Amino acid sequence: MPDTSTAATPVDFWFDPLCPWAWMTSRWVLEVEKVRDIKVRWHLMSLAVLNEDRLDELPEEYREMLATKAWGPVRVVIAAQEEHGAEVLGDLYTALGTRIHNQDEGPEKETVAAALKEVGLPDSLMEHWDSTPYEPQLRASHKEGIDKVGQDVGTPVIAVPGADGEQIAFFGPVVTPAPQGEEAARLWDGTLAVASVPGFYEIKRTRTKGPDFSNL
Repeated sequence: MPDTSTAATPVDFWFDPLCPWAWMTSRWVLEVEKVRDIKVRWHLMSLAVLNEDRLDELPEEYREMLATKAWGPVRVVIAAQEEHGAEVLGDLYTALGTRIHNQDEGPEKETVAAALKEVGLPDSLMEHWDSTPYEPQLRASHKEGIDKVGQDVGTPVIAVPGADGEQIAFFGPVVTPAPQGEEAARLWDGTLAVASVPGFYEIKRTRTKGPDFSNL
């Protein structure tokens, strides 16, 4: 039997490439990979799926965004996963997020096509923009993350080891800008600390700053 005592701690991360808060949290967790022995496993969730049963409760501008911007990118990403393996998600998300958020290109067709090209994935994946046979897989991936954390959340969802090694999931951490270096490590250590308390659920305060990508 192989020795797994030194295996990196798995961290599961659910993202929608549209979400700027998920983008910053994802850059934080990649920074943590540099300073702590963890390995991120990427999963897809969908803001469109998350909100499809409560559209009437949302502001008109947000409803419009979901209808016109939210489906295409996740359809392409789930097709990339299904046709080329889950291992492509990390690099593809980095290419997408850099363009959508850091470079302010938005979730346009041209943006997604450029990201595919950057990571060596075929342009034929863009055929899934308007519809995809992989929607059941998209919904299953989304459901897996939401089932771990509950319905009253958004993206990102992160699952980390809790008490006795049981995985505990949270929405967040929501932070701006993305912590780096030892600051990233301290936030990770704190995340593990609260996950180790079986009855812990939430710490929250009102956001007074918007997404800050200046250090990415």
